[in-house]
Amino acid sequence: MDFAISINPNAPSPLHRQVYEELRQAILAGRLKPGERLPSTRSLAQLLEVSRATITQSYDLLLSEGYLETIVGSGTFVCRQLPDDLLSPAPIPSKLQPANSSVSLSAYGASLSDKAFLRPPKSEVEISFTYGRPAFDQFPIDLWRKLLSRHCHSQTDVLDYTYDSQGYQPLREAIAAYISHSRAVKCHAEQIIIVGGSQQGIDLITRLLIDRGDWIAVEEPGYLGARRAFLAQGASLYPVSVDQSGLVVSSLTKKIIPPIKLVYVTPSHQFPTGAVLSLPRRLELLAWAQKTGTMIIEDDYDSEYRYGERPIPALQGLDQSGSVIYVGTFSKVLFPALRLGYLVLPQNLVYVFARAKWLADRQCSFLEQYALTDFITEGHLERHIRRMRSLYDQRRQTLVNSLFSHFGDRVKILGENAGMHLMVKIDTHLSDDEVIQLAAIAGVGIQAAYPQYLKDSPGHEFILGYAELNEQQIHQGVKRLSKALE
Repeated sequence: MDFAISINPNAPSPLHRQVYEELRQAILAGRLKPGERLPSTRSLAQLLEVSRATITQSYDLLLSEGYLETIVGSGTFVCRQLPDDLLSPAPIPSKLQPANSSVSLSAYGASLSDKAFLRPPKSEVEISFTYGRPAFDQFPIDLWRKLLSRHCHSQTDVLDYTYDSQGYQPLREAIAAYISHSRAVKCHAEQIIIVGGSQQGIDLITRLLIDRGDWIAVEEPGYLGARRAFLAQGASLYPVSVDQSGLVVSSLTKKIIPPIKLVYVTPSHQFPTGAVLSLPRRLELLAWAQKTGTMIIEDDYDSEYRYGERPIPALQGLDQSGSVIYVGTFSKVLFPALRLGYLVLPQNLVYVFARAKWLADRQCSFLEQYALTDFITEGHLERHIRRMRSLYDQRRQTLVNSLFSHFGDRVKILGENAGMHLMVKIDTHLSDDEVIQLAAIAGVGIQAAYPQYLKDSPGHEFILGYAELNEQQIHQGVKRLSKALE
C-alpha cells in the first residue's frame, strides 16, 4: 500500500510527531477508513526513509489515543469504533454556490457568477415536453457500438494527440459532401473545423470576433445559449423582432442603429418560434452584411426535419462575399452526448479558428470522430434522418391535433411544419409560472418561452418538444394540461 505522507527532516517538530499528525489527519478526513489495515512499521519506515523506531513511536501514540488497534497475527488497523464526531468531515455543498466574494474574478467570470442555468433542471414529471431532445430509443445504438469497437480494435491513433486541431480529415470531407447536397452549403473540407457541439462553435466565434462593447444583433425571441455566450464576452445585444417570415431585416437597415459587428440567426427554423426566413429577406440580409462588413452566424441546428416540403437551402449557399459562418451540429440528429459539431468558415478565418480550437481543448475525441465518419460515409446518417423525419412528423401531427382537440380556439400554434418542437400561445388568465406549476402537479412538464426574450415577452407562450414522446404520451400530456388549466 502506497502512502501519501509528507515529512520534513528540517522541521522543528520531531519526525515521529509529523508521521503521527499525518496519519491522524488521514483518519479524521476519511482517507483512511475504519478497519483499514496500515503498513507494518518496517515497510512504512522503508517507504519514508526513517528509522523503524520513529514509526513505532507514531503508531504507539495513535494506539494510546484510540485511533489504531492491533490484531495479533494480522497487523495494525484503523480503529473500527472511532467516535462519530471525529469522523464528521466538513459538509460538502449539495449545489453549486456563488463564487467567494473574496476571489477576484475576471470580467468574463463575473459575467457568469450570477447567471441562472441556461435551462431549468430536469423536472421529475411523468410526461415532459422538454425541447431539443431526440428519440433516444430510436437511435441505432448497437450499430454505433460496433463502429466504436471497430476503431478500438484496429488502431491506437485514437489514443494520441493530433497536430490537426481542425478535426479528422475524412470526417471533414464526409461533412462537406453531406451538407453540400443536403443543405446546399458551398465549402470544401479545409473550411471545416470540428468543434465540441454548436455551443463551443458559438463560443469560439464570439471570442475571436467580439471585443467588449461590440454590438451583436440577435433574434427576438432567440436562442438563450447563444445570447449567454455573447453577454459573457461583454457584447452589447441589439434585439431584432421576428415575424412569420423570420428576422425583420428592415430593422437592420435603419439609419439610427448601433454599429453591428455580428448578426446571429436561425434562418431555416427560427428558435423558438419556428419561422423560416424568406428568400427575399435572406438576400436582403446578405446584401446588407456585404455593404456594412458585418459577419452573419447561421445556426442550422435542426433543418433536417422539415415535413411535407423540401428542406430550405442554407443561407451560406447564397453568400457571395464570405459574410456567413455556418454552424452545424449532430446533437439533434444523433444524440446530445456525442458533443460533435462543426463550423464552416470563410477561408480567411480558418487559420485563427484552428489555433483557437487548439488552445480551447486541442481536439475533439478521435474515437467518436472515426465512428461518425463511418456512420456518414456508409449511409447510416441519411437512413436514420429519413426514419426520424417520418417518426417526428407523425408525433408533431399528433401534438397539433391533440392541442386543437383539447384547447380548441384557446391555442395558437406558431411557426412552420418543421423541427423537433413547436411554440404555442395559450389563451389563459394565469401567469406563465402558474401554468407551469399546475402542469407539473398534473404530471406534465412544459417550458415557457419568456426566457428566450431579451426584452419583455408577450406572455402565455410555451415551447413544447415532442420528439422523444410517443403518441400515447402526447395525447395524455395534452389532455392533462388542458384539464389542469380549466
